[in-house]
Amino acid sequence: MEHPVPRGWLPASPCTPGCLPASLDDAGVLARLRVTARLAAVVVVLLSAVAVAPVLAAPVRARWLRLCSRAMLWSVGVRLRVTASPWPDGPAAVGLPGMLVVANHVSWIDVLALSAVAPVRLLAKREVGEWPLVGGLARRAGALFVDRARLRALRGTIAALTDALRSGDCVGVFPEGTTWCGAAAGPFRRAAFQAAIDAGAPVRPVAVAFRHADGSPAQTAAFVGAQTLLDSMLRVLRTPGLTCELTVLPPLAPTGDRRDLARRAQEAIARTTGVRHGADPGPVLPSPLAA
Repeated sequence: MEHPVPRGWLPASPCTPGCLPASLDDAGVLARLRVTARLAAVVVVLLSAVAVAPVLAAPVRARWLRLCSRAMLWSVGVRLRVTASPWPDGPAAVGLPGMLVVANHVSWIDVLALSAVAPVRLLAKREVGEWPLVGGLARRAGALFVDRARLRALRGTIAALTDALRSGDCVGVFPEGTTWCGAAAGPFRRAAFQAAIDAGAPVRPVAVAFRHADGSPAQTAAFVGAQTLLDSMLRVLRTPGLTCELTVLPPLAPTGDRRDLARRAQEAIARTTGVRHGADPGPVLPSPLAA
């Protein structure tokens, strides 16, 4: 008999569309043309990714999907800026083989940004694998899926994550478990950090932030509350000069227990973003890909 997940164990965010700035006026002809052109580019990139990915060998497919992620960011008008601390044994990078990459979660753009700069397998909620087009791409990109409605599935998810790390894969997780508006942030869930400890894999924190063209913080990109993906995408398409910043922080050794490892990763990201995360929630489900 399957045990349902108690509501208190599911990740939740108090952020709503009310946290976001008023939508830009898109009544002008040029604004409408910009949105239409960007939507057309999104469709072209998505269909190209879906059509080509299945016929490529795995290494080539990984490079192709990274290219498609960059093209998708360009299509929606988002500039990507990456700042990385140097590796002690090589060039700066977001992820290396056998590494757990953890990031704060603001938007669906976070997923594209990580996928654009590293061959990372992302941990996603089960429903993502069932989405038309996107689900197939996620599976071909090697995504790992978690069923948040089945508490007993947690052990198997952590085992699969551990195996992926041991086999040398770079795996990406959003430990808050859901998206926040960027002016507030959620506590890091600890279960995924157990996989890093079990596999002896270092943890690479990545701080995600969004900025307008003038350098001011941009909450426009946040995907929160009752927004649909289309609503959020249209808001982003109407926003000129939007930049997604990834600050790649020094790796953390998988020492101590998962509570300590999650705390260290959370604090490293908070020091970079300047946004304090919520209180420690206890041992709960690993992160999904999106809210």
